[in-house]
Amino acid sequence: MTDLFSPARFGAINLANRVVMSSLTRNRAGAGNVPTPLAAEYYRQRASAGLILTEATPICAEGHGYPRTPGIHTPEQIAGWQQVTDAVHDAGGKIALQLWHVGRISHPDLQPDGILPVAPSAIRPAGQVFTGEGMKDFVTPRALRTEELPALVAAYARAARNAMDAGFDGVEVHAGNGYLLDQFLRSSTNQRTDAYGGSKENRARLLLEVMDATCSEIGSERVGVRLSPVTPFNDLSDDNPQETFDYVVAQLNPLRLAFLDVLQGTGGAPREQWLPFDYDRLRALYEGNLIRNNGYDFATAQAALSSGAADAIAFGRLLLANPDLVERFRRGAPLNPPDYATFYTGEAKGYTDYPFLQD
Repeated sequence: MTDLFSPARFGAINLANRVVMSSLTRNRAGAGNVPTPLAAEYYRQRASAGLILTEATPICAEGHGYPRTPGIHTPEQIAGWQQVTDAVHDAGGKIALQLWHVGRISHPDLQPDGILPVAPSAIRPAGQVFTGEGMKDFVTPRALRTEELPALVAAYARAARNAMDAGFDGVEVHAGNGYLLDQFLRSSTNQRTDAYGGSKENRARLLLEVMDATCSEIGSERVGVRLSPVTPFNDLSDDNPQETFDYVVAQLNPLRLAFLDVLQGTGGAPREQWLPFDYDRLRALYEGNLIRNNGYDFATAQAALSSGAADAIAFGRLLLANPDLVERFRRGAPLNPPDYATFYTGEAKGYTDYPFLQD
């Protein structure tokens, strides 16, 4: 019977178990948005997970929307990530880089030369962004011109190549959580009238072009994708999410990706407050390895795997607070509680100082 401790093969990536570390922004990059030796230790500590998905990592300078998020678009960043992948591999782990462009979820203070953030359409998101100098209101982004999109697609492929140069086992294209590719997918944020807007087929076009280019660059067996069909995070929604994401998932099948990572639910809300969506339908449609993500504990994860509802389960806060989560699950040991106050600040505190069982 398949369970959390069963090995798996996701494309070209061999997993020792089916516990996946979900992508978790930690805001601890150094100068130049370069990963630090502290990041190498953080990920090394969690290398017993079958697969680590890194914090979201901007593909270009314009892709940044938060302070101190590590990029993958300069030689220094590539070298910084090489320290991370070396540390994880030396500990016997596997690690994939999550490729990110925030789109409109940014601010001129975080953009090169103070330019406007870009988006599918010039629609300002509700809320504020932390700029490093306090909270500021989001601005109205600049709508990307049709002729700019090929260069954007190429930036994803180039970032994937950079990830391979940094020693990663694969990449995950971030197409969820209200960021740029998700903004193109959703009807509330995409009001374009060109070939990239309107119908679900048009709204999915950019994502599918990005996936094609990334797979062509490094091989589909090392590429995954994150989707989050109903999360309202970053002020977006869709008129018919089931129809939209059924279409997207069906179109991904011919690529033979390493995995599809589906973030279920609506952020940190309990399951009874999740917006309606049939995730089992996605499972039926998708022909590859499926990771289910959000709100799982040991028992519900085991049940999902044994029923065939998923091929692996991603854990976020549990792995953040329990670097040896796999061993704790094996032993039925107590879990460390996460320190929410240090999620995005604190350097080593709340980052590399969570105790292991032997401590």
